[in-house]
Amino acid sequence: MDKTKGMLTVFFDEPFWVGVFELTENGRLSAAKVTFGAEPKDSEVWEFILKHYCELKFSPAVEVKTKHTADNPKRRQRSVRKELANTGIGTKSQQALKLMQEQNKTERRQLTKEQRDEEKQRQFELRQQKRREKHKGH
Repeated sequence: MDKTKGMLTVFFDEPFWVGVFELTENGRLSAAKVTFGAEPKDSEVWEFILKHYCELKFSPAVEVKTKHTADNPKRRQRSVRKELANTGIGTKSQQALKLMQEQNKTERRQLTKEQRDEEKQRQFELRQQKRREKHKGH
């Protein structure tokens, strides 16, 4: 049975307000981080979800164990109150975001290395061409 669960946590991470979207599908958690800037109103958050959710870049999925609890309204209310009291983002979502950050860093390093190598090759070719031009007339 496939279950998909989405959760948004908005918290103040000095000096900005940050939102972390957690998406749990088939026991795997992915996360995306959004910086809001000033404290967002509920309507602004809702508008962001409606307009920009499809543009979010989620991190690679991380295995997570899901707990299945009874569908008791009092228990649900207790768990919501507990989650609201818990500040910050969950450790699994932090791991997912860290994994995404590491992948972006390796891609960026590889890209800059390629650009640096291309620039070195271009400079080498330019030096060779100048050297050839010096000896053309003799």
